[in-house]
Amino acid sequence: MNYVRPWLPKTKLRFIPLVLGSALFLWTLLPYPRPPLHGRPRPGFRYPHERHPRPRPYPPPHPHTIWQERAEQVKGAFLHAYDGYLKYAASHDELLPLSNAAVDNFNGWGLSLVESLDTMWIMDLQEDFMDALPVIANMTFDLPSTEYAPFFETVIRYLGGLLSAYSLSGEPMLLARADDLGRMLLPAFNTPHGLPTYAVNTVTGATRQGWSSDVLWAEALSCQLEYKYLAHLTGRKEYFEHVERIMDLMALAEVKDGMFPTKWKMDTAEPANDQFSVGAFADSAHEYLLKQWLLTGQSESKARSLYMKSASAIINHLLYLTPNRQLLYVTDISGSSRWPSHIFEHLSCFLPGLLALGAHTLPLSDDDRQLHMWAAEGLANTCWITYADHKSGLGPDEMVMEDWDEDPSGYKGRWVDHVKAWKRKGSPGGVPPGLQGIETKARGQRDYTARRGTYLLRPEAVESFCLLWRLTRNETWRDRGWAVFESIERETKTDSGYSTLGSVEVSPAPKMNSMPSFFLAETLKYLYLLFSEEELIPLEHWVFNTEAHPLPIFEWADWEKQRYHIN
Repeated sequence: MNYVRPWLPKTKLRFIPLVLGSALFLWTLLPYPRPPLHGRPRPGFRYPHERHPRPRPYPPPHPHTIWQERAEQVKGAFLHAYDGYLKYAASHDELLPLSNAAVDNFNGWGLSLVESLDTMWIMDLQEDFMDALPVIANMTFDLPSTEYAPFFETVIRYLGGLLSAYSLSGEPMLLARADDLGRMLLPAFNTPHGLPTYAVNTVTGATRQGWSSDVLWAEALSCQLEYKYLAHLTGRKEYFEHVERIMDLMALAEVKDGMFPTKWKMDTAEPANDQFSVGAFADSAHEYLLKQWLLTGQSESKARSLYMKSASAIINHLLYLTPNRQLLYVTDISGSSRWPSHIFEHLSCFLPGLLALGAHTLPLSDDDRQLHMWAAEGLANTCWITYADHKSGLGPDEMVMEDWDEDPSGYKGRWVDHVKAWKRKGSPGGVPPGLQGIETKARGQRDYTARRGTYLLRPEAVESFCLLWRLTRNETWRDRGWAVFESIERETKTDSGYSTLGSVEVSPAPKMNSMPSFFLAETLKYLYLLFSEEELIPLEHWVFNTEAHPLPIFEWADWEKQRYHIN
């Protein structure tokens, strides 16, 4: 019996298999369309997997430039380090690259693997990414009753890593695990005023203090990005309320001129000292004030206002010049006289990138925007010169900067005073103090001495280079980043990974038996993004947490604004 419909001539039936086969073949070449990952992405926004379908078709998507070749070399470095971790330290936190052993120094949940997830996705190492998912799925985040997870480190590393990997890949299991971990850490907020305690047991909910009974400003103000994004994804009100309560405390605190102290009393939520810094006790708090505002679609004016106050205080009180090479650096002040210590930490090299990001996004006056950019570029120059000054090509972890002679007050080198004097003279040379060309110097001729001469594979300098390149398109920052990477390859590479160094003063530098997870999560990621010819993580659509885990910018819905009382 003939079932052919009367309007379809028999003579055309022979072409149906050919047409269907051709359509099927073309369909297999198209990228698999994933569903929306979350929330309400902004118009025109495309995620990395939408811009670069996997597997990628020919021709290769990247242009054959020297910078793209260098990005591939960074990818090779990541694979070398990650493969060494998998071979000798899988299921543990970090690799010991000299002894080819493992260490569990952050809960023992496999920190380096979690921190590498988004780096693998960004580098298009999808097979490695997929291989890691079963491990993540089987993590329990349990701890023995006698052990505690450090709240700050667990949030920025584990929780931030899971949320970033979810936002990039859309794998729902990653969000489920992030939700599990976020909930298990909540007992840390069970304090008189909601300031998070140092550590929490994820099973019993028991908490304990750290080396100080006070809470560090960085630890209190560096959980908002992760928990607000998690609240947006899950609708769990408690996630938002706990971290916003801390923001309310900061907005109401009696702090002079935006100089937020580095320590706060747990029982009263009042300042516990008078030190103002961007160093280890405070660094990421400054960062999260601006980035909260950016992450939530520039909708939270409280965070923006607090950042503008702290940034102004940094520029007016913490930036200094050295007397000889006019190196611009950031230090800390304390005491009733606001005496500067003239200590400059490598950790503080995140600040140039932050100031530049603020200068390009905040509603600043033209003069203030220029001042912020001058500060950013001058500080980044100094971060670079501390690398270039040393035989290893790498920078020390902590320095004491040279003070001005016959200056008992310690204020003679304050940068804003030099800028004002330069302007009064008619801005001679057109280049403000601290931004002129700088020659490298040998040991004994520099404007500083190393207080701690180790190199810990830290990311802060290359983080600022990456942000300044993306914001200014000045290729000087790429050149400097490449010089840093070459030094990393030459001085720190081992048979199984990369090692921290005991001294940057000599080459070859003495190696130490440590490869921190942030080398995989931050240092190599920022270098890869610095050299990549394509903007894989556009700054107008993504915000990096303090551990370089990118989170997508979102906008609160009307019901969320009402539920969370967002003005």
